[in-house]
Amino acid sequence: MKNSTKIVMPVAILLVAALATVGLISLKSEPEKRPPATRAKIVATEIVDLGDVQTEVTAYGRVASSQPVQLTAEVSGTLEAGDVPFKPSQSFKKGDLLLKIDDRQATLNMNSAKSDLMTALATVLPEIKVDFPDEYQAWQSYFDSCQFGKNVQPLPETKNPRIKLFLSRFNVYKLYFTVRDLEILLEKHYFYAPFDGSIVSTALRAGSTARTGTNLGGIINLEQMEVAVPVEADDIRWIDKDRPVTFTSTEVAGQWTGRISRIGSDIDTRTQTVQVYMSIDNGHRAALFNGVFLEAHIPGRLVKDATVVPPKAIYEDGYVYVIVDGKLVRRDVKIVRRENTRTIVNGGLNNGDTLVVDIMQGVAPGMSAQPRLEVSEAREL
Repeated sequence: MKNSTKIVMPVAILLVAALATVGLISLKSEPEKRPPATRAKIVATEIVDLGDVQTEVTAYGRVASSQPVQLTAEVSGTLEAGDVPFKPSQSFKKGDLLLKIDDRQATLNMNSAKSDLMTALATVLPEIKVDFPDEYQAWQSYFDSCQFGKNVQPLPETKNPRIKLFLSRFNVYKLYFTVRDLEILLEKHYFYAPFDGSIVSTALRAGSTARTGTNLGGIINLEQMEVAVPVEADDIRWIDKDRPVTFTSTEVAGQWTGRISRIGSDIDTRTQTVQVYMSIDNGHRAALFNGVFLEAHIPGRLVKDATVVPPKAIYEDGYVYVIVDGKLVRRDVKIVRRENTRTIVNGGLNNGDTLVVDIMQGVAPGMSAQPRLEVSEAREL
């Protein structure tokens, strides 16, 4: 009896303790569950400011002279030096003698023909003096003006058929045209600079023998520089031909201005581009060399009631995010033009909208957002 009591009593005590513990735990109230706190996403934003946006077409091309000239011999003979050394990169001024071809034979032939003309005039002058004294002085003055080393002047005009008969009988007309032909031939022995420029190539030097058709070299006009750039066919309609063009270069420091001189009328079928030619203002060509690679910033047409949006802020080519009452809101927009670093929108946004310009990933409309204002891109007008 005593042994059974010793076993039952500890078991009963443990059972009572367990029941008491369960009761106390059941009396303890569970803590109130709180929903997890949502943190607002901080994003870069800009305030939309609608207005007139100046579009721009960017293209690339090299500077070239708009007046390159190839020097070709039209007569034969030995080349002689001119006023400037005939060497590549040599500059010259308008009117400088660049090259000369030995002209001794051509000069003698011309003087011989001029002598024949003067002989014919000396023969016909007495006839004119006797029969047409009123016109004699004009022909005598013309005879006196005929000199070797000086080009002949045009023959005096006459309406008298009898004087024309005298002149024809003594071959005055024929000899006059022979002299003029030889004078023109003599002029082809000289190569005078038609403009301020530079020599870009030389095929022959002084002392060489030139033949008819021989290429002597090339020169360029440095007063008329031009840039030809390929522009996408769709961009041609945006170009404003009346506004100045700005040029920059990564090869040479500086900035230059110019004007659109002409636009091509055909499309390159390989690249779907149209050539646009632009002249460079004479007063802005310092440190600009022939062949320099330039970036042309061509002003385009104005877009009314538009704003500039960074390309990264536009999703799926059709919508952006704005913040309204601390929440992200998706907004469909109308894109009117895309450029290298910006997109022009003229529909879907209103003045004062807070536009998100960050790249958004893993977000959805309705999420909390806090704006961080960025400096918006300046609008070029």
